[in-house]
Amino acid sequence: MSADAPVIEVATGDQIADAGALTAEAYLADRLLLDDDPYELELRDAARRAREATLLVATVGGTGGQRVVVGTLTLAPYGTSYAEIAQPGELELRMLAVAAEARGRGIAESLMRAALRECVTSGARRIVLSTLDEMLAARRLYDRLGFVEHPDRRWGREKQLGVRTWTPPDAPGALVESATWPPLRVATTTAGWRVGLSGGITRRANSAIPTESGADVAGQLDEVEAAYADAGLPCVVRVGSSPADRLVEAELERRGYGVPSDADVLVRPLDDDAPRPARPHLHVSVSDRPDERWLAQWLGVKKADADTDVARRILTGVDADYLAVVVDGDQGGVIRVAYSDEWAGLSCLAVHPGVRRSGLGRELTLRAMEQARRRGATSVFLQVESHNRPAARLYAQLGFQPADSYRYRQR
Repeated sequence: MSADAPVIEVATGDQIADAGALTAEAYLADRLLLDDDPYELELRDAARRAREATLLVATVGGTGGQRVVVGTLTLAPYGTSYAEIAQPGELELRMLAVAAEARGRGIAESLMRAALRECVTSGARRIVLSTLDEMLAARRLYDRLGFVEHPDRRWGREKQLGVRTWTPPDAPGALVESATWPPLRVATTTAGWRVGLSGGITRRANSAIPTESGADVAGQLDEVEAAYADAGLPCVVRVGSSPADRLVEAELERRGYGVPSDADVLVRPLDDDAPRPARPHLHVSVSDRPDERWLAQWLGVKKADADTDVARRILTGVDADYLAVVVDGDQGGVIRVAYSDEWAGLSCLAVHPGVRRSGLGRELTLRAMEQARRRGATSVFLQVESHNRPAARLYAQLGFQPADSYRYRQR
């Protein structure tokens, strides 16, 4: 079996039956089932879980290029058949299982982190799960992920089960995010939508942010489309998971807008537990403005043919620091940290292809967090596209957690 990073996805096809067999076998191996326990039949019935809940699987590469199911987890919203203890607004996790031969490789943690993300993207207010006291490894994982025990919610007949919950951390919000990446010009609709206009460089600086009112969505979109048409730019709208944003998204879909990208907002407090830089011998420079080499490295990853002057004006439109590291006499990587109130926003991480997979991205992120701490920030956030699994793994290792999500809608 391959040692590649697991891919987490919703189970389809043969994966469903494989997930059912794996769940029962894992429970039997861990002696969580009695002989002839009728619960085994429920564990094997993954087809029903796939119909009535969300059935996640973790797969790795196997022989002949086939993906092999090595882990599974069921996500059940409140009010669905698999939600046993969920309260309104809670997403219940059930039947976490990892194949015996795949343990010790972070499969369970990857499944759990996918569940945290689903909690945020679905708009659930928290996650809830039950666990037996003897499940020591699982309880250590839940502690590491920030789950909180609730003795008052213990339940069960033959065996008492403990209950733990996870609540998403506070997110900076679209306006704080925009403040750390400000458009060159902002137009405002009659209902207060903010329309970013920056010559087309990055969607963050060229997108509209709806208000939470949800009033006259069609009329507001007409104004937004007119503003972008006047500027000669494509109309892009940033939508999140709030009820008001869902109304906006429904109208955008009706008008034929697609999703060119979606992203997760990850946050971390800059507290005493925040990791510190680990490679003090590396020389990392800090400047209050990006020089030509800094810009060239970032734009080489983002948009090599972009107008350098416009890019510089976007980046320097707010208080920010620009970090660069030199490796063997050449610039090895860059990162930006910008400030808004108590928040620091990380962006622009770019590492030279010749020194990738050397831990340089991790060290630059740690240096940026340290710089933010020196500047008085109490929390740090960043945005990562949902398909960027390597970046998501890096930030998870550094203690970042999902707090928000959004999509760009573009005609």
